[in-house]
Amino acid sequence: MRILVVEDDQALADQMKSSLIDTGYSVDHAADGEDGHFLGDTEPYDAVILDLGLPIMDGTSILKKWRAAGKAMPVLILTARDGWTEKVEGLDAGADDYLTKPFIMEELLARLRALIRRSAGQTSPQLECGPVILDTRNGRVSVSGSAVKLTAQEFKLLSYLMHHEGKVVSRTELTEHIYDQDFDRDSNTIEVFVNRVRKKLDVPLIHTVRGLGYRLEWVEE
Repeated sequence: MRILVVEDDQALADQMKSSLIDTGYSVDHAADGEDGHFLGDTEPYDAVILDLGLPIMDGTSILKKWRAAGKAMPVLILTARDGWTEKVEGLDAGADDYLTKPFIMEELLARLRALIRRSAGQTSPQLECGPVILDTRNGRVSVSGSAVKLTAQEFKLLSYLMHHEGKVVSRTELTEHIYDQDFDRDSNTIEVFVNRVRKKLDVPLIHTVRGLGYRLEWVEE
């Protein structure tokens, strides 16, 4: 899952980015509204953390522009403790949730997980498909109750597919959502990761759709 953090406080942005990466997300950061708007307008994100008090262009204006352009990614806005009017304006502009500064990082991560789940049509923090369970809260994967150890990139790939169970996902889409902007992306490595995950899960869960990509689906024999 790929997240955009738009925050001008560098120390806070670094803290959020570090926590998000440790949790298994790919993260891009913009330090002002202009760069944040551009990234959100041109890159695919699974969610955005958007500060409202930004230089050059404020967060509410960015959000209005994104929504007017049809950008539907879930957005979590950050507001000052006494900024109740900003909360209302942000929600009316199209935000999905808000968090008041200062905040506890665990709460931000929990709210973000919930936004991503709802955006993908999922309701539980435990994603299940056949015998495979992926727990978004702790990054654990199991098959029929037995733990499966995945690398960071393998986990990102499986997580994205499980959030989009039953849908055909192209290699390009996977590349865009499991790597951040600065990563040297190569869609050819996706096939390598898919094969590794298949071997580690050892169940017929990830299916190749010739010429289109992959579909995660459990079909009982």
